Amino acid sequence: MSTGPGADSAPAPAAHNSPSDPKTRSSMFSSLRIRNYRLFFTGQVVSNTGTWMQRIAQDWLVLSLTGSSAAVGFTTALQFLPMLLFGLYGGVLVDRLPKRPTLLATQSAMGLTGLALAFLTLSGHVQVWHVYVAAFAVGLATVVDNPARQSFVAEMVGPGQLQNAVSLNSANFQSARLIGPAVAGVLITGVGTGWAFLLNGLSFVAPIAGLLMMRSSEINQVERAPRGKGQLREGLHYVAGRPELMWPIILVGFIGTFGFNFPVWLSAYADDVFHAGAGAYSLFNTLMAVGSVAGALLAARRGTARLRVLIAAAVAFGVLEIVASLAPSYWLFALLMVPIGMAGLTVNVTANTAVQMGTDPAMRGRVMALFMMVFMGGTPLGAPVVGWITDAYGPRVGFAMGGAVALLAAVTVGLALARVGGLRLSVGWNHGHPHVRFVPRGRELATAA
Repeated sequence: MSTGPGADSAPAPAAHNSPSDPKTRSSMFSSLRIRNYRLFFTGQVVSNTGTWMQRIAQDWLVLSLTGSSAAVGFTTALQFLPMLLFGLYGGVLVDRLPKRPTLLATQSAMGLTGLALAFLTLSGHVQVWHVYVAAFAVGLATVVDNPARQSFVAEMVGPGQLQNAVSLNSANFQSARLIGPAVAGVLITGVGTGWAFLLNGLSFVAPIAGLLMMRSSEINQVERAPRGKGQLREGLHYVAGRPELMWPIILVGFIGTFGFNFPVWLSAYADDVFHAGAGAYSLFNTLMAVGSVAGALLAARRGTARLRVLIAAAVAFGVLEIVASLAPSYWLFALLMVPIGMAGLTVNVTANTAVQMGTDPAMRGRVMALFMMVFMGGTPLGAPVVGWITDAYGPRVGFAMGGAVALLAAVTVGLALARVGGLRLSVGWNHGHPHVRFVPRGRELATAA
């Protein structure tokens, strides 16, 4: 849904630098005092709920029509393929265009796609290729919508509230994830998937109304990039020259490609491992959202986006996925979705905030497009592979593989960031207990202990 720190933390106003600062702790919802952002936030609550309903209904419909986890993975791939193909160009457009009119167009397009899929499903004419086309169409709109929404937040709240607003956006998205799957589960089992698609299409009225009600005079004006050659290359060179931006983007790329294929895994666990049906799939997603909301709210309380938190959360995410893949019982697997959601959301929010806060406003559209392209666009590469492994070797092997890749990426990027920051890994004993930490290069292990 979520910053150019130095070796460890992003620059921020002094009042927000320390996670233990009382002012930081008491400002969890401070950005909601801004009227335009409050309208934006409220509209997104409604729209995000509908989006999660459609995601659950879409995955279950494809599984029902085909009986194949690979087909679910292919649907996910189609939805994120446009981001992989055109994500950087979307960022170039966003840096040139005014954000609010752009969002009005993209949100309208996604709403109409939901309504079209609802009509096909409720009329009894839906085929799996219709779902594929709808997923691809939503993906095309997302190419522009995602970087526009990400960069528009800074224009609404300004740099002083950016950390808080980004975290609340993620909490917003994940809170909707609590409601959406639950409602979708009731609708799917009660009246069918078509009603979930219909409600999603109608839900876009809320963000469109919010955008229309905003006060233009209260939006921070950012100089738009003029049309010109080489703007895409300029964005890539900008990131490549800043390791504190490049390495978090690489990390979320690996985790997004191989570790976030939950539509494939959770539908397979619900259907093939525990034989519990759509209600179990909805429950798994809901419990993961509980952890995700907790992770987002904890991020809103922190005043900085620390890269050490990013690496620790990524390591925990990989380990938890491996543990969950081995869970012997339905309820143990379900409960493990909570810490997995918390760790995954912490990775997303911390990386998102770190990249945003470390990026020049004139470059933010391109940089955030690269971030989202890597995070979301890697799914078309990973989802079919993960779906094939899940079909061929079982959900447990597929889930464990995703966790192992996430863990390896976290360790590798952590070591790379430590090297950039002039640190080395220190392993030793302190008062009879083992400890592992990074210390400045050249510092003796005895001194570290």
